[in-house]
Amino acid sequence: MRIAIGSDHAGFFLKENIKLYLTKEGYEAEDFGTDSPSSCDYPDYAKKVADAVACGLSKFGILICGTGIGMSIVANKTRGIRAALCSSSETASLARSHNHANVLCFSARFLSEEEAKQIVSTFLTTPEEEGRHRRRVDKIEA
Repeated sequence: MRIAIGSDHAGFFLKENIKLYLTKEGYEAEDFGTDSPSSCDYPDYAKKVADAVACGLSKFGILICGTGIGMSIVANKTRGIRAALCSSSETASLARSHNHANVLCFSARFLSEEEAKQIVSTFLTTPEEEGRHRRRVDKIEA
């Protein structure tokens, strides 16, 4: 499964570690940047990842910045994207099961590498629930 991943300068080192983790777990990680810890503009990378997911190039996206907030705001401007800012495995599970989130956003400043890996694992393995959740998600797309 292909996963689009991107970060700004604040998330660069964590992104690099998450890419290695994804590869180890058998995923194909496609890196949309940034390629260094030099200052950059997070909207550029959020848009690239969101577009890759929206057009079907990648099944899921992962975006990392200082707080995760900016990335989620930008990604959610793309039609078909349901980006969720997650701070725990529990929020990642609910984002997937209830909201059918397809882009995971998180903070490089407030999560450890191990916490981030747990969140990624939960997000990528939690199935979408149907029923009332599908009805609600359909209203997002309307």
